[in-house]
Amino acid sequence: MIAVAPVVETTFSDLTLLKRGKVRDVYQVDENRLLIVATDRVSAFDCVIPTPIERKGEVLTALSQFWFAKLDAIVPHHLITTNIEEMPPAVQRHANELRGRSMLVRKTDVFPVECVVRGYITGSGWKDYQKTGEVCGHKLPSGLRESEQLSEPIFTPATKAETGHDENISEQQMAEIVGPDVTTQLREASLNLYRQAAEYARARGIIIADTKFEFGRDNAGQILLIDEVLTPDSSRFWPAGAYAVGRGQASFDKQFVRDFLETLDWNKQPPAPELPPEVAKATTARYLEAYELLTGESL
Repeated sequence: MIAVAPVVETTFSDLTLLKRGKVRDVYQVDENRLLIVATDRVSAFDCVIPTPIERKGEVLTALSQFWFAKLDAIVPHHLITTNIEEMPPAVQRHANELRGRSMLVRKTDVFPVECVVRGYITGSGWKDYQKTGEVCGHKLPSGLRESEQLSEPIFTPATKAETGHDENISEQQMAEIVGPDVTTQLREASLNLYRQAAEYARARGIIIADTKFEFGRDNAGQILLIDEVLTPDSSRFWPAGAYAVGRGQASFDKQFVRDFLETLDWNKQPPAPELPPEVAKATTARYLEAYELLTGESL
């Protein structure tokens, strides 16, 4: 369903707002369920950009639903439904605003780390490698070039920050936060999710250079895949046909926004600058194209 106008923020007097993240508004539905609303806000360099990206929330929701179903055999997930008609009456009352961009999910105790998997050397990993030859404690071969595929994907966790910058950490540091057993479980799940998704996406013309997963534990003690999964917000998607080692890549994700912001005289601290209309529209087009390539359907 095409949104009439971008949704930048939601407020519902009959739903309890738990938090407003960089992109999502999260509401308490009852003791065991949450409503996650993907707005059209976009963040870059850990700052929320004032210009919305039309239909972005729809893409994030639909693509997450696609991947949750596709990867369910690897690790269970928190998604109950994205269908407004299957949600509680308090949610259905706001169907016009919420349809297509909302997930009813099981509530979990969220692990306070981001589980990042890198299959290619790029972004902050490339910067760290240039300085130290390592990424998050992984010693990599010398002579790697920008955007080069690694011999095996690597697990490079990060702290989880609602505001400010996430920071790359080592597995040892992660173990100090969530414990060694949980660290092992989350690492293996993340690597398996990435490998299966990357193989599928490559056959559809998209390279998943890296991505981040988040996990939580439900009331029964089961570890669930949560939040969004393998979207243009949480991943670097590159067009396989244009890929070449030794340079930055064209992308289907918000790297297009980052690249524009890098041309400005901005210190990457709030307040963030507006995006020109043509940059916002081109970003929407990239998100929609990524969805269509991966799912084989139009949104």
